Amino acid sequence: MPLFTNIQSLPLLVAEGGGFDVFDPNGAGNFLWTLLIFALSFPLMWKMVFRPIVSALIERDAKASEAIHAAEAASEAAERSRAEVEVALGNANAEAKKIIASATSRAEARERDIVENAKKEAGAMILKAKADIDGEREKAVAQIRSEVVELSMKAATEVLGRAVSADDDRRLAEQIVSASGN
Repeated sequence: MPLFTNIQSLPLLVAEGGGFDVFDPNGAGNFLWTLLIFALSFPLMWKMVFRPIVSALIERDAKASEAIHAAEAASEAAERSRAEVEVALGNANAEAKKIIASATSRAEARERDIVENAKKEAGAMILKAKADIDGEREKAVAQIRSEVVELSMKAATEVLGRAVSADDDRRLAEQIVSASGN
């Protein structure tokens, strides 16, 4: 029987004169025994069942709260680390750009120096080559002049029929040949 039926029937049973029978399972006695057993067993159930359950729930809530706080702290730390990494990466990129710009400017300066030195060396080589050519030309002209003088002396010896070997005659022939070469 439902509990409400028993509670509601209690005043009826007393009023009808049927009396209150504690041992009647169909009457209000059932309600009384249920209430008495529950009242006696509640402290034991609280100590053995409900307290550990409540403690476990409180502990679970505390662990969940700690996990949430730890996750939030980890998230904040990760965000800080990400920001620090981004700053470091930006600094590294800036430093790399500076290094590249510096290396480029040094390379360009070195290139200018090399080109300038090469031009100077080429100019010096050209001047040396011109000087060598002029020197060789002078030697060749001197040799040709000497040969012309010798040939002229031989020709004069054959034309005159006598040997022309005096130093004065040789000097005169050299002056003639020099004057005609310029």
